[in-house]
Parts: sequence; structure tokens; C-alpha cells
Amino acid sequence: MSGIYGNGVSLSEKVLDYLWARQEVTLNNIANDDTPGFKSQYVTFEAEMQKRLSDASASFGRPRQAVADAIDASGMNLHTTRSESTRLDGNNVDVDQEQIDLVRTAYEYQYVLNSINNDFTRLKNAARTF
Repeated sequence: MSGIYGNGVSLSEKVLDYLWARQEVTLNNIANDDTPGFKSQYVTFEAEMQKRLSDASASFGRPRQAVADAIDASGMNLHTTRSESTRLDGNNVDVDQEQIDLVRTAYEYQYVLNSINNDFTRLKNAARTF
């Protein structure tokens, strides 16, 4: 598949995995809203992926393979929010913010999924003409 779309499908697949993990972490934060001492967590992956892709695109020789390797090597980071809690139980989960993050991530996930579906639809339509 990478021959037809380059690295687009594998990049989209990796982004979907990261967005799924972000949703799971956000849902875990919401579920632990009443847990005393719980500190909220969040997932980041964009900065690392952007840096790896920038470095790979600047490489000489086999840029397509370098980008594929950069996509495979990228990872996500799980962070714990250490901000002070305004609650007496030490929990720092802001449910309103978590719900906003959940909706934003769901929209991003749907956008990437639609992009992949459109790619495959174009391929299917192109194959019909033969």
C-alpha cells in the first residue's frame, strides 16, 4: 500500500493509534474525578512526530524510506499534570476541560479516519475504470 500512497496510510494509522490512546487517558481522568489524590494525565505525540518527520525529509538518499522509518520510530509521551489542586482531596481533574479535550480528540480522530476512507474510495474508483 505504501507504493500507492507513499507513507500516508502508515502515518494516518500511527496518528489514529495516538488519538485513541489520548481518548483512553482522557476517559481515565474523567473516571477518576472522585478519586482522592488522583493527578490528571495527558498524551502528546505531535512535537516528536513533527521533529522526526522534518529530520527524515531533510535526509539524502532514500527519503521515502527515511520518512517511513521516522513514522515507525515516533512515539507518544504520557505526562502527569502536577499542578496544584484547588480541591481538598488533592485531585486536580477538571472535568469540563477533560470533556473539551475528549470532544476535540474525537473530531481529530474522525477527520483522520475520513481522510483514509477518502483515499481508499479514490483507489476503488480508479480500479473500477480498468
